[in-house]
Order: sequence, then C-alpha cells, then structure tokens
Amino acid sequence: MNIDLLSRSEEDTLAIARALGAVLVPGDVVALTGELGAGKTVFCKGVGESLGVSPERIVSPTFTIVTEHEGAVPLYHVDLYRLSSEWEAACIGLEEILNGEGVCLVEWPEIIVSLLPKHCIKVRFLFSDADGRRLNIDAEDTPRMHGFLTRCKSHLPGG
Repeated sequence: MNIDLLSRSEEDTLAIARALGAVLVPGDVVALTGELGAGKTVFCKGVGESLGVSPERIVSPTFTIVTEHEGAVPLYHVDLYRLSSEWEAACIGLEEILNGEGVCLVEWPEIIVSLLPKHCIKVRFLFSDADGRRLNIDAEDTPRMHGFLTRCKSHLPGG
C-alpha cells in the first residue's frame, strides 16, 4: 500500500504519527526519510506518545545514534545522520535492534538499506508548498495499515 498524506502543521504531523503508532507492534521498523527539518523527529514524538512515551523525552539522538525509551513496548529511536556506512551500523549492533522486540524508528535509513527488514514501513517527508508537507507512506497492505488509513482520512488529499 502506498499512500500520500498531507500535513499543514506540526499538529497534523503528530496526529498522523499517533495514528501510525496506534497500529505498530513489537518488531515493526519505520524508516523515516526526508531533508533536515522535514519533521522526522516530530513524527517520532507522535509515535512515541501513542506507545506511552512522553513526547518531551524524544529528541533528536544525533549524538547518541540510538535512544531506547520504555513504554507499552520498547521504542528505539535511531538517527544515522552521523554514520557513513552500513559497516559502522553493524559495528554498533544495529541489526539486533532492527530485529528486536521493540518498535524501531530509523531516521536517515538510506545509509542501511540492506539491513532494513523486508517489510519495514517507509515514510518519506516531502515539502509540498510553503507551509505544508506530504508524507508518503509505503507499507504492506494489511488490516492494521487499513486501520491506520481510516484514522488518517482527514489528511488524505481532498480529505
């Protein structure tokens, strides 16, 4: 399933992320792609909130690479901006986190494409105009993703 959602504000991005977080289960990996300032960390806050993690605790982990948060399920927030190769990611044990028991949110996943699970959820953040973003979501066509889509109807183009 490949869908586009529109976000005109930080609150819209949070609402979309909360809706996705509500359908995530342990073992899910969400790959977040977009330019600096596109809204990836804000999105992580919304997912975290739906998993019982206070949004204030979720900040860009650029200097720590991986931050683990306790919630309804473990939430791993990974920011690969400072890594230059899959080899570096493998050296820090990223494969174990990607295949672990928690939900894993990965910013800058293009660095580790071959390490990502086959069925990861991909979210691309694209600037659509001066005050909006388009979030392109690519995921398996499953009942839970249809549940996510139902929760996001107001963010569909023309919705």
